[in-house]
Amino acid sequence: MFTGIVSAIGTVRETRGGGDLRAIIACPYDPAQIAIGASIACSGVCLTVVERGGSAGEAWFAVDVSGETQNRTVPGMWAQGAKLNLETALKLGDELGGHIVTGHVDGVGTVHETTPAGDSTHVVIKAPADLAPFIAAKGSITVQGVSLTVNEVNDLPGGACLFTLNLIPHTGDVTTLGTLKTGDKVNLEIDVLARYLKRMQSLRG
Repeated sequence: MFTGIVSAIGTVRETRGGGDLRAIIACPYDPAQIAIGASIACSGVCLTVVERGGSAGEAWFAVDVSGETQNRTVPGMWAQGAKLNLETALKLGDELGGHIVTGHVDGVGTVHETTPAGDSTHVVIKAPADLAPFIAAKGSITVQGVSLTVNEVNDLPGGACLFTLNLIPHTGDVTTLGTLKTGDKVNLEIDVLARYLKRMQSLRG
């Protein structure tokens, strides 16, 4: 379980394998604090640490990325040199600073537009039709592993939608979202509460 509050930016150092990849990710964590078998969210994807090493501030950890995970997440996410938003798993007693995030990507969205708004940036993302019913103004959504609040939703013909986010400078600086541009693909996870409400509604219908 996660909160969508990114604690570091990692870099894919190398990958090995074919269908299932073993990805080696460099990060500024202390390897002594990374347990084998621990969960780390990588740009919104919950993965299990299978190796780790390095030194404090210059650590690395390895995860196995299944073919299913590769198919359901942003293309090129595991390319050498790619940047990843990292978050270690929530511990009992930790502050819930974002919202409840499972680390299971529901789909891939596309950046439709980015525009300056004072010191912040407005980002408009197109979500596919199967996710659109779960996105609501003032609700929560996870984009590339980052917990964000939806400002506005505009439905499109065919069922897809455009939703607008406001990125403050801090968020842009400490995550990969500050480099988003039109056409970029992003991992999306809908609010878990919206998921259950939709299921309840469908059973009533």
